[in-house]
Parts: sequence; C-alpha cells; structure tokens
Amino acid sequence: MPALVGGGSHAKPGEISLAHNGVLFLDELPEFQPQVLDSLRQPLETGEVAVSRANHRAVYPARFQLVAAMNPCRCGHAMDPGYACKRQPNERCVAQYQARLSGPLLDRFDVQIEVPAVTAADLVLPPPCEGSRQVAARVARAREIQRARYDALSLPRVAANAAAPAAVIERAARLDAAGTALIRDASERYGLTARGFHRVLKLARTIADLDGAESVGRPHLAEALSYRAGLAFGRLAA
Repeated sequence: MPALVGGGSHAKPGEISLAHNGVLFLDELPEFQPQVLDSLRQPLETGEVAVSRANHRAVYPARFQLVAAMNPCRCGHAMDPGYACKRQPNERCVAQYQARLSGPLLDRFDVQIEVPAVTAADLVLPPPCEGSRQVAARVARAREIQRARYDALSLPRVAANAAAPAAVIERAARLDAAGTALIRDASERYGLTARGFHRVLKLARTIADLDGAESVGRPHLAEALSYRAGLAFGRLAA
C-alpha cells in the first residue's frame, strides 16, 4: 500500500501521485490485496491523497486515469471453448476470482470491456481503416471542445468531462426526452448508483464530443451504458 498510495517514514508520494495528470496501469488487478485496491477509491474521487505518519502529514496530488487488466479467473482459461476447470465449475471459478474486487471499486470504472484472445486469423486481418493518427486528432478536438465548454462556465480548473461536478455535467449533457427516458430506465434496470449515473453522463458527453455533437443523444447514452453494463473482467478504464 505505501508503494501505491504513499507512505514510509517520511510520508513519501506513491505511484498514484507519480501518475498525476497521467495514466496508472495495474496489470492482474485481482492479485493486489483488496484493501490496497480499495485505498484508491478516495483519490479517484478527490484527485488527491493524504499520507499521515506520527510526525508528518502530507497531501499529494493524485488526479490520474486508472487503467487495469485482469483474467476471467486465476488460470485465465475459464472462457476458452471446451475448457473445464479441474477444481470447480467454470462459473464458480470466475465468480470467486472476480469477488476479489469490491463493488464500490468497480463502480468507479467507466468502461468495462471483455477482450477475447487473439487468434491466428486475427493476426492476418488488414489494418483498421482509422489509424492512431486519425484517432488522436479526434481526441484532441474533443479535448478542445471540453476545455472551451468549462472555460465558458467559469471553471478553468476543469479540463475534461471526467472532472466536472455532477450538477455541471447534468447541464452539459443537455439530454432530450428520449435520452432522459433511456437513462432513467437503465438506472432502474441495472441499479445504477448516483456515482454510476453521473459517470454514464460524463462518458456519454465525451462520446458525443468525439462525434462533434452539440447534445447527448440516445445513441451516445446507449453506447456509454453498454460499456458500464458489460462483464466485470477484461480491460477496465476509469
């Protein structure tokens, strides 16, 4: 825990502060101790972490993007066709492994995607029509849109939708009647928490910005919900 969140005899910063304004990638996420992972919850919300020792207390910045990866089970083969776990049924093996991650921590991941194994056939496919350079240009435009939006709202310290307060993102989303009905129904069906509700709005607003859309439409909300309602393993980003 001191290595990740900070600590030691002189309350030194940890990896989450070293990743400030950047990306922190955690591989094999369930292999971390549960209490270590849960210590990330407060910094993910506030963007800072307080490290206290008997003779010293320090507050370090910790506004980072958390990206993590995990296997579906400990051996990693539970989802392979025809595979049968030798210890217990595949479903139970998957459930026990995923139970190492708490619900409140998973609630802070905006995108949850299953990444299937790459086959030999995948390796010979032609490259995608949209390359990294084109994607980077779209992302840069979306970031400029977001900076201009929050500058206009007198929030110069908010540079992206992810950092916008809940009340602000509700106004920025500008949902129409169809979008409002969709997220209301989805909240009831999936049992979204208040945090999850606003994170869906932020993600949908970002998807709309990538499309260059003025308001968040039903397709943007549906895409954001599909990421959040996915399986709890694969590759995660918060």
